[in-house]
Amino acid sequence: MAKTVAYIRVSSKDQNLARQYEDMKQLSIDDKYIYEDKASGKDMDRIGYQYMKKSIETGDTLVIKSLDRLGRNQDQIKNEWQYFKDNEINIRVLDMPALNIDYSNEQMQGMFKMISNIVFEVMSWNAEEERSKIKQRQAEGIAIAKAKGKHLGRPKMSLETLSSNQRQILKQEYKEWKTKEITAVEFMKKLELKKNSFYKIIGEYEKTL
Repeated sequence: MAKTVAYIRVSSKDQNLARQYEDMKQLSIDDKYIYEDKASGKDMDRIGYQYMKKSIETGDTLVIKSLDRLGRNQDQIKNEWQYFKDNEINIRVLDMPALNIDYSNEQMQGMFKMISNIVFEVMSWNAEEERSKIKQRQAEGIAIAKAKGKHLGRPKMSLETLSSNQRQILKQEYKEWKTKEITAVEFMKKLELKKNSFYKIIGEYEKTL
């Protein structure tokens, strides 16, 4: 008996799958047929995706939220799309119904394929173009920030960046550390600093004494 299988994905572990999951549940798709990943589309060895491909068979229907859930670039998406077509697996794309293919409707099958192929080419190209634009904007933003002398990434630790509580601990515990009443490791823990930052800040502090 043909089944309906869903695949949902977000690009990183801190993102939420809830919205995509609810979309699939509204279609009454059984939980055991909802496969998921929290991983970048560039990796085609995604565990959930590979399990989905192993479970889906000719005559089944694959439901995805959007075309880019299949892969990260145009070639990847094309290859995966072709796999499902070659195996006569029905495809349903919630965000772009014109891409849907239904092999059970023999009378409309030819038209489904023609329309789907045209829209697919446009959408996969557009998805890749959009990713390229995002990368370009990110690169331009980084270049502008560097030109303005802004520091990118984590702020560098220094005496000036210490919190008032850290400053107080530094002042209170410095003498005990110098007289070896506490170890450097203990002092670092109290200050919540890593080794490199600790010795850098100690050097700055000693210049103020």
